[in-house]
This record gives sequence, structure tokens and C-alpha cells, in this order.
Amino acid sequence: MKNGFRQSMAWLHTWTGLVAGWVLFFVFVTGTAGYFQHEITRWMQPERPSTEAPAVDDPATAAGRALDRLERVAPAAASWRITLPHEARTRQGFAIRWQDMPRDGHERGAGGSERLDPATGAVLPHDAEPRTTAGGYGLYRMHYALHYMPYDWAIRIVGVCTMLLLLAIVTGVVVHKKIFKDFFTFRPGKGHRSWLDAHNAVSVMALPFFLMITYSGLVFFLFVYMPAGRDLLYGADQAGRNAYQDALYERGEHRHLPIGRPAAPLAPLLAQAESAWGKGGVASIAIERHDGEPSTVVLSRVPGGVDFWNVPKLRFDADTGQPLPDEPRAGGAAVATHSVLLHLHEGMFVDIWGRWLYFVAGLLGCAMIGTGLVLWTVKRRRHHLSAGLEGREHFGVRLVEALNVATLAGLPLAVAAYFWANRLLPVELADRAAWELHGLFAAWLGSLFYALARPLRRAWVELSWAACAAYVLVPVINALTTDRHLGTTIPQGDWVLAGFDLTMCGLAALFALMAVKIERGLRPAGVPVPVPPADRPAVDGRSA
Repeated sequence: MKNGFRQSMAWLHTWTGLVAGWVLFFVFVTGTAGYFQHEITRWMQPERPSTEAPAVDDPATAAGRALDRLERVAPAAASWRITLPHEARTRQGFAIRWQDMPRDGHERGAGGSERLDPATGAVLPHDAEPRTTAGGYGLYRMHYALHYMPYDWAIRIVGVCTMLLLLAIVTGVVVHKKIFKDFFTFRPGKGHRSWLDAHNAVSVMALPFFLMITYSGLVFFLFVYMPAGRDLLYGADQAGRNAYQDALYERGEHRHLPIGRPAAPLAPLLAQAESAWGKGGVASIAIERHDGEPSTVVLSRVPGGVDFWNVPKLRFDADTGQPLPDEPRAGGAAVATHSVLLHLHEGMFVDIWGRWLYFVAGLLGCAMIGTGLVLWTVKRRRHHLSAGLEGREHFGVRLVEALNVATLAGLPLAVAAYFWANRLLPVELADRAAWELHGLFAAWLGSLFYALARPLRRAWVELSWAACAAYVLVPVINALTTDRHLGTTIPQGDWVLAGFDLTMCGLAALFALMAVKIERGLRPAGVPVPVPPADRPAVDGRSA
């Protein structure tokens, strides 16, 4: 380690970034896709209906029909729930759900659900089952659970890498004392200097986001990474963990009792809710009863906005219709703070434009990690050239370079292969969702073998062009295999499906630009930059 504080921080920044860089790039790519996981899943299931469920003109009448149905199918249930059609990313329609009373020795009873016609209350037939797919959730889950390894190992590996990233961010701020000046400095065509300028620019551009996303990611699995306090009080076994959860969320303190149809009419209660939240603002109606309390009607607002983590609710006495005080939130301020951090990490409170902002910030995170990895190899190769070692390629540097190519260009190519697999695999294939993910990792592994077999410069260019082609062909394959292509989704105004195809075209353009820049800017590996004779240093009065 170098002497001096800033030199030590620079050493720490370099090696923490390199050690965890490839895992972190995978985490950022898959986590960034997770901000549109519902939209990705919808694209990967083209059999799902394209039209939203129509809103009901009279929610009180529709709710009455739902109660009639619930009285017939679950007359002595522990709880009823009516979902009203509302605008949501998960496309909620008119439906009922119930939970039966638990049997002796069981904490929860069996449940059921049905979709209803809001105009008649008739039970709707189930739509044809869409194709099985890992969907957007498959990508999202991999950003913390990885794949092909036990869950507990995966989240610990990601936790260590996340901690190293937080350390790299802090040490990076310490190292770059002129960080804001460096943000406005970019010198193209200067090799190592250009990569450093690019790394500084993208790092500063979304620095608050990087700090937030890293710290909140560690909070996600707080007691996995720091279990000592919980285990000391409740025990380290599963029973102790369950006891902790029960104490924190006040579980087991209320016993459910059978419910029935509310005596109070729902129309005035819905009117009060809509006066507070606006027309169509009620998402669901729940009827439940706990031991020692009257039967209650709970109206929940459509989730969204800054209070997504704590959706507003109105509670009424089911017999009299009188308003009841809000239920205290279990866990107090600690759980509330934890929820805020988790929803800030996932962007659950933002609208479509906020999710796009998260998406762009995630891409900048990919660029920050990618430029840092390339910067290390450019600097090491320059060191070898200056030392006259260009004829003897260092194995470690070459391996890191191959891993960089396979990760920075090969992983995006593999994600495109994941979308290809969704359209090309037979719909009836067993374990189809697993095979989609197998296709992703097979393409990624193939890109590593390709990077090892080809010259470095050609591997960069060719894999970048391959990623470009793979993304631009996603809408083409979609048009050849389904009727949900740009020619139909744009005229219908279905911007979820159209937006996915257009995003694929945008990513293809990004990789085309990357390939062109690499082809113009990179020199063949091992060839030093020529020095004009007039500029060469003199040795004993003669030109060197």
C-alpha cells in the first residue's frame, strides 16, 4: 500500500472496485431491469389481454354484487376482500378473495379467489393460461439471489460486494479532491486519461443515487449480515427468528372470528373515501374481525406516490358505519424507517417518469463500474508497454481483459438472448422458465470463451456488434412470433409493449455507438503508440 492517506485511499478504491466489479455489474444490470419487472413480464406473456379492466361507474353496486357472491361461496370466512378495478402496473380487475377460518392447530385457513363481471356479478371464466416465463421478476431476483447457488450463500456474496462498492464510492470521493471540476472535464482520444475522465463524469452524475442504492441494499438484509443482536435476544434457530418476527409485527395477538355481510351500507362509506381520495381512488374493500373488536370495513386507497409504503386506509364499524381510528402501524418508527429505505431502493413510490429516472441512474451505475474495470486494464497494459514488456503478455492482465469483455459486452448480449428464448422456446416446454435463464447464462458463458479465443480488440468490437444485433432483432422476432408488435401496439396506444420494443432498439443503438467508438479508438493489443523520431529522447548525443 502506498504511503500517505490519499494514496492509500486510491489503492483501496482500485482494488475494492476490481475484486467486486464483475459481480456488481451483474447486480446493476439485472437490478436496473427490475424497475420495469412488471412491464417486462407483460411483454414476455403476449397471451395476456391487452386492454385494461374497465372502471366501474357505481362501485357501491358492484361491491354489493361481490358481497352476494361472497355470502354464497364463503359464508363463514375469517376475512373477505373485494378488489375494485383500478389503474395499476399489475392490472387489477374486479375480483373477490376470501380466507376460511383456520382448522385446529393451524394459524391460517385455506383461501380462494374469483374474477367477477362488474356489471352482473357473474363469475368470469379463467383466461387461457399465458406461457410460463421467469419474466421481469427472474431478472430482478438475480440481482440479489444470483443463480445456480444456495440463496443464503448468494445474498452473502452480494452483501460483501455491496459493502465493497460502498467503500469504493467513499474512497473515490476522497481520492478525487477536485471531483466537481473533474465532472466537467473530458479529453477524448487520450487513452487512460479518457477512461479516467469518463469514470469521473458518470460517477459524479448520479453520486447520490449510488450512495442511496448501496446503503439501502445493505439494509435490505440487515439481520442476515448482522444477526448478533436478534440471535442474542431470541435465539439463532428458526424458532427464535419466528419469535422475533411475531414480536416485531405483533403477530399472534389477535384471533380471527367468523364474519358476515356488513349491516352498514357500503355506499356512504365509499362516498366518504372518494371525497378524500378522488373518484376511483378506492382500490379494495376488506371485511374482517379480530377477537375483542367489532367487525370492521377497511377501505384502501389505490397505491402510489410517496406514501406507497404505507397506503392510506379508512376504517369503519361494519354494524354502524361509524369511522374508527387508524390502526397503529406495527413495529413503530423502526419498521417505518426500514420500509422507507426499502421502497426508496425499489422506487415503489414513483410514477412512470420516476422509474425511467431510476433506470437511467442504474445505467449510469453500469457505466461507472464498467469504466472502472476498463481503466484498471488500460493502466496495467500501459505500464507493461512502458516497461518494454509488450512481447510478453501478463496472464493476469489478459484474464481481467477477457472477463471485462465477457461482462461488459457479453452480459447485455446474454440478456437479449433471454428475451430471444422467451419467444423461440416451445410454449409447452417443461420447466420453460428455467430454460429461459439457462439460455441467458449459456450465452454469457459463450461470450467468455469467445473473448478468450479472439484478440482483445476484435473481441470488444465483435461482441459489441453482436449485442447490437441481438437487441435490434428482439422486436423483429416478436413480430414474427406474435401479433403484439409495433405495427399493432402503437396504433392501439399500448405503450407498455411498444415501449419495450422501442427500448430494445434504443439499446441496440447504444451498443452500435459503443462498437464504432471502440473500433476507432482502440489500438491492437501489444502495439505501442509510435513516437515521432524528432520527439525521441537523446542518448549520448544520438537519437534513441
